[in-house]
Amino acid sequence: MSTLYRLLTEDDTSAFCHKVSKALAEGWELYGDPTYTFDAARGVMRCGQAVTKQVEAAYTPDMKLGAQ
Repeated sequence: MSTLYRLLTEDDTSAFCHKVSKALAEGWELYGDPTYTFDAARGVMRCGQAVTKQVEAAYTPDMKLGAQ
């Protein structure tokens, strides 16, 4: 069994909430607090949320984490 980790990021729009909601629906769990920062190069706010998931497979670096 392995614990997988992903950091979901997106501009501060509903797309971020949908990305996190989709991950939760697929069995990922929230890990820590969300982050919020200003991207000065693009002039937009950015959000981030870490998620983890337990899987029966052994971890390998070539895993497609979003497909787990």
